[in-house]
Amino acid sequence: MSTRRPLGDRAFQILTLAAGLLVLIILVLIAVTMSQQSVSWFTTAGWSGIFSADWDPAHDKFGPMAFVYGTVITSVIAVVIAFPISVGIALLLTEVVPSRWARPIVYVIDLLAVVPSVVWGLWGIIVLAPWLQPIYASIASAVNGIPVLDSLFGGPGVDGASFFTTGLILAIMITPIVTSLSREVIATVPTSDKEGAYALGATRWEMIRGAVWPHSQTGVVGAMLLGLGRAMGETIAAALVIGSSATVTSHLFFPGYSMPAVIANQFGEASGVQRSALIGLGVLLFLLTIIVNLTARSVVERNARRMRGA
Repeated sequence: MSTRRPLGDRAFQILTLAAGLLVLIILVLIAVTMSQQSVSWFTTAGWSGIFSADWDPAHDKFGPMAFVYGTVITSVIAVVIAFPISVGIALLLTEVVPSRWARPIVYVIDLLAVVPSVVWGLWGIIVLAPWLQPIYASIASAVNGIPVLDSLFGGPGVDGASFFTTGLILAIMITPIVTSLSREVIATVPTSDKEGAYALGATRWEMIRGAVWPHSQTGVVGAMLLGLGRAMGETIAAALVIGSSATVTSHLFFPGYSMPAVIANQFGEASGVQRSALIGLGVLLFLLTIIVNLTARSVVERNARRMRGA
């Protein structure tokens, strides 16, 4: 004999379902309205224009690839720098430092996560970029003529406001977020697993590698990809320190541009096809962030299935 579920349970189920559907509806509406606003750019530029890196509003050329490149390269730099630091801090706070000393460090990290991006950007352009300028020049002079390194860090036109400075600022911004998420995941490792590793004679590093990391790698990878999505969408800080040069170059110490930065800098004065092109950049950025989040979810689910199988 079946019994009806309590009214409160059914009401809660309906409310949660409505909330989930509302989020999906909002996402669809954002995608549809922005796509409609960018139609004139797609029709005017065509496929060749969309995959071009030539951005020249004076001649009605709006190729977005320089901004896509800038967004991707600065985000990759940020993740490469932030990921090992974040995981190291998370392991330090959970496995090494006593809880009474770890607690104030956690508070500081949480405070860094809520610092406004414009503050990081102003600090970057006023303090960090001028300080890094002579360092960049010294590195460029040292690697001059060395294959690969010369194409990445060499060249006579190095600037403090550059791809690398932007990636460094973004790394500082996402490190607290990735650290907090990784720390929460690592803290869920059962104490019995760690004590069992120690009982078998494992060192602390062997315990982390054999007991902590297999249990927490899924969540840590998800935290990294969420940090990547955060870095890709950053606007004000990137706009202040990236240099505002629509170029595609392998030199990381050269100025560049990113999609959020160009939208923030040019949208207020744009009109016609340029306005449509900037909205189209927003659509591309929206698609990139969705792809990153879907990738993060698939990686997390695949690792979870592998752990269950093991």
